[in-house]
Amino acid sequence: MSNAHLVILKKQYLDKILDGSKTIESRLMKGKCAPFDCVSTGDVLFFKQSAGPVVAKAQAAAVKQFSNLTPQTIAKLKTEYNDRIRGEEGYWQMKAPSRYAVLVKLKNVETIPPRRIYKKDWRAWVVLKKPNDFGLL
Repeated sequence: MSNAHLVILKKQYLDKILDGSKTIESRLMKGKCAPFDCVSTGDVLFFKQSAGPVVAKAQAAAVKQFSNLTPQTIAKLKTEYNDRIRGEEGYWQMKAPSRYAVLVKLKNVETIPPRRIYKKDWRAWVVLKKPNDFGLL
């Protein structure tokens, strides 16, 4: 059974997903938190612009996880995947101390009618479960 996720993104990255140039959503983090060990192939991702509405959804075509990262292995991830992640130089510099990474290859990206939700915490990735699904499920 697949899960659903709420993914919060800056507008510049959301726009790249919608125009098809960004085909991998990447999350690099210092600790094990969502989406690490939470997202699987076939899961549905709802995309919300930071401080904006939910505007699109997609399906996870493939998921790769990495642990025990070093600045060197992060540089390798950048070299291998940035043509599909579309991260700017500042993104990679900011993520250099990360220890974990999750790369989600996207498929079936589609816009949906914009939907404002009430979310006031700082999580940038939320595994959706009823009844705490912001009305998306």
